[in-house]
Amino acid sequence: MQSILIVLLGLSGMLFGWFVYSKFIAEKIFQLDPNFITPAHELEDGVDFVPTNKFVLWGHHFTSVAGAAPIVGPAIAVYWGWVPAVAWVTLGTIFFAGVHDAGAMWASNRHKGMSMGALSETVIGSRTRALFMVVVFLVLLMVNAVFGVVIANAFINNPGAVFPAWSAIVVALIIGQLSRRKFNLIALSIGGVVALYLSIYVGDSLPLALPTEMAGLSANAWWILLLFAYAAIASMLPVWALLQPRDFINGLQLFVGLFLLYGAVFLFMPDISAPAFNTQIAEGTPSMLPLLFVTIACGAVSGFHGIVASGTSSKQVDKEPDIRFVGYLGAVGEGALALITIVAVSGVAYAATPEQWHELYAHFGNGSAGAFIQGGANLVHEGWGLPTGLATTLLAVMVVLFAGTTMDSGVRLQRYIIQEWGTIYRIPLLNNGSIATLLAVTACLLLAFGAGGASGAGGMIIWPLFGSTNQILAAMTLLVISVMLIRLGRPARYTLIPMIFILLTSFYAGVIKLIEYWQQDNYLLVTIDIIVLVTSILVILESLSVIIRLRKAN
Repeated sequence: MQSILIVLLGLSGMLFGWFVYSKFIAEKIFQLDPNFITPAHELEDGVDFVPTNKFVLWGHHFTSVAGAAPIVGPAIAVYWGWVPAVAWVTLGTIFFAGVHDAGAMWASNRHKGMSMGALSETVIGSRTRALFMVVVFLVLLMVNAVFGVVIANAFINNPGAVFPAWSAIVVALIIGQLSRRKFNLIALSIGGVVALYLSIYVGDSLPLALPTEMAGLSANAWWILLLFAYAAIASMLPVWALLQPRDFINGLQLFVGLFLLYGAVFLFMPDISAPAFNTQIAEGTPSMLPLLFVTIACGAVSGFHGIVASGTSSKQVDKEPDIRFVGYLGAVGEGALALITIVAVSGVAYAATPEQWHELYAHFGNGSAGAFIQGGANLVHEGWGLPTGLATTLLAVMVVLFAGTTMDSGVRLQRYIIQEWGTIYRIPLLNNGSIATLLAVTACLLLAFGAGGASGAGGMIIWPLFGSTNQILAAMTLLVISVMLIRLGRPARYTLIPMIFILLTSFYAGVIKLIEYWQQDNYLLVTIDIIVLVTSILVILESLSVIIRLRKAN
């Protein structure tokens, strides 16, 4: 029964955010204008700049930013207790994530679809752009390399998810062609969802697996190579051909998945096994403050969202008021996923008793996507009577498809950055889309294989830094938006206050990790951590000098 109270509390807050707070931000602060000619129309090229129905664009934006992160982060952070996790997800969605995502999209939309890195030069200065883009590239490198490893592991541990995951690509390609020919969107939506769930049913009965070893490489390594080969091809296709329809279908899948999970809560009414505040903390566990705020990034606020919002989503906005629907409501969708993840890994569906929960969460870092799949599958089984095996396959596919669509967008965004570098530093070769994509994929594979050997597990070596780096990027994005608002003579406190909070917590977390890596003699992570921290300080100083000049001018 406790789970219902958590759900009602969290969803009520998010509904307030959507109906009240986001309307205020859209109308009074960003002043979204239906008559503004968006870059999708002004620069339409049929590849990246494409005016898109706001429902389709919402699906692209949400599934691109969601990935597995709003599942993994909350499932780990529950270790400190479900109350801190629920509070940060709810408040973060309302006052941080929605404003950040919509703000990044609005700022890019007002500057011909520029990425946040390029936009920082226009708003703040040329030095800021170079610094900003270093952090952006590092975040994308982490996301792509790690998600490739995560999906490969999911295929090995859940072979029933292989067939539906690849079938979803075929379905998306067909829908992309049909939607281009103006087929009815509702009919395409129904057909796409039916085809996806039929493939899940088939996949549960037809598990597929690669040989344990082939040509000297493990199955895990082969999956990583295949995934990046696919991501390279997908990133070069026009957005309407695969990216948009795949993300749209996955967005609809989210609705079905959330309906099953939230419906199961009300039908099953499970109690919570996890403590409200965990007092049985293992020795060596990091402090909840500030680590909670970087462990739960996606689902509360995430710098990666700003990359997507300004990198692909802003180039597809049909009418400027759509930004509220796509950006803010996209953040609400991710918050809802994070909230139900907390319920799934905290309730009796995952651990029948508090004692069993403490056994499963004996150390910080336990849980993750596996806990969500197991707890969520049991929850759906108890609430709806769906066979546990089929429910497990369904949720495993959900995780894989979200991570896969993030890889699709992530590699495309890496290509954009490399091409921007080609323009900035006058290297024509880097402006070539194929070469830029090859360099992006090569960088990810070097991280995955170079750091971890033939298994490809090296993608995980940089992951501990993702939390603090990602949140520092969110603070930098909010800072650029704030400077832009100040230039326009509009109130900036609605972005500056979240920026200061995120910056302080994430910078503190980065320093804690720096000390930890130094003590472990892990000089690779020490070096990367120092680069991120120093870069963020320089961006903040540059921005403050601009803000001071603007204040004096006024």
